[in-house]
Amino acid sequence: MTNTNVAWENYSKQKPERRLTNAAGERTWFNWTQYADHGPGAEVLAITPGANVLALGCGKGGNIAHVAALGARAVGVDVSRAQLSAAEERWNGSGVALHHADALRFLTESSEQFDAIYSVFGAVWFTDPGDLLPVVHRRLRPGGVLAFSQRPAIEGCYGCQASYINRSEGEDPLVVKRWDYEPERWLAILHDHGFTTDTARVLAAPPGPRKVGTLVITAHRSG
Repeated sequence: MTNTNVAWENYSKQKPERRLTNAAGERTWFNWTQYADHGPGAEVLAITPGANVLALGCGKGGNIAHVAALGARAVGVDVSRAQLSAAEERWNGSGVALHHADALRFLTESSEQFDAIYSVFGAVWFTDPGDLLPVVHRRLRPGGVLAFSQRPAIEGCYGCQASYINRSEGEDPLVVKRWDYEPERWLAILHDHGFTTDTARVLAAPPGPRKVGTLVITAHRSG
């Protein structure tokens, strides 16, 4: 299996910059899906001013910058230094706290409590839930929100799967692990780790030739 740091640094070169404004003319916005101007926004996280919010795999910082704009204390973690450098350059002065770290290590070593933790095609998808969910649970305040999005599982391909990151022509793709489950299975996994689940659904792709929807799950820490 490919070194994950190498894989995500390579991925950062392929990831386009976020537009300067969205379709509504807003400078910051929250997007859970792989499609522009589609799907729910930050209301999923029920953010209030002063809330402590953590992004697991914050990438180039677009979503976490919007969290900061809503008046929350916004913390982003990413394993890719290139992604974080892009986030620091664009969102300097926005109040976002960025950390270069593996999500699992950050959660294990941190003593902070968060009101919301989220992952948009991020660390929840690419970390064994048996390892990640217990430490997410510890870092969330009682009643705190865990929300994440990723591509839906391919029928019949569940659990740990290989995810490929393309490189230049003539080079083999890089391979990282991801964890795919149907919504009902995610409900059970979350429940087993002390979460109550509000929603677990596949949001259909917007009209057009696109076929793949987005799995969006929202849960709360119980107790």
